Amino acid sequence: MNIKKFSEQTGISAHTLRYYEKIGLIRGVRRNASGHREYSDADLRWVDFIKRLKSMGMALENIQKYADLREQGEETSKERMEILQNHVEVLEKRIFEEQENMKRLINKIEVYQAYLDDQKGS
Repeated sequence: MNIKKFSEQTGISAHTLRYYEKIGLIRGVRRNASGHREYSDADLRWVDFIKRLKSMGMALENIQKYADLREQGEETSKERMEILQNHVEVLEKRIFEEQENMKRLINKIEVYQAYLDDQKGS
């Protein structure tokens, strides 16, 4: 599929797709006889994975490392797994922090609610 259709399907602008190619996140995109990009279903799956990693807060630098290792083949599976495992640890820490933030926020809301309830009763 051409870059316009691919952009529509992925929700990523054509400009960003070209940037991803430039920095090596997307590699090996075929070109047709006119020189226009022809994205494949495999490209679509890969970009979906990149989007998922980004939505989980993985740094672009780490996604690039993962892409570099992916390009090297199956012998880098352990290293790629380690990148993902490290990010799980980052996510676990962030989830814990967000849960603590939620508890504090709920506590603050309860303080306000108690105050407002007292005001009604006065």
